[in-house]
Amino acid sequence: QVQLEQSGGGLVQPGGSLLLSCLISGNTKSIHTMGWYRQVPGQMRKLVAEITRDNSTDYAEFVKGRFTISRDSAKNIVYLQMRSLEPEDTAVYYCNADCVNEEDEYYGSWGRGTQVTVSS
Repeated sequence: QVQLEQSGGGLVQPGGSLLLSCLISGNTKSIHTMGWYRQVPGQMRKLVAEITRDNSTDYAEFVKGRFTISRDSAKNIVYLQMRSLEPEDTAVYYCNADCVNEEDEYYGSWGRGTQVTVSS
């Protein structure tokens, strides 16, 4: 199993930028798609962006052109660069990784979440 340690986040003014990072550690056979989700109270967790092993990316419509996901596969880190932040981006952001264990079984792991607040 793996552990996902998130960093970044915090309070930023509208129009500002933040960088989220997620380090994946532990023993697993391979790490496949990595992604970022967000959740606000009373709503379901939503996909923000994801990136595959071959660096193909996909973004939610509400962040296209503003957020960029990237990964350092050698270091098992996934990043989310957030620009032109809006108050509506306020949420808890979660890192996710789809992995394969030594028994060739797929499993997903989550970070603990980090608060992003966009406010003046």
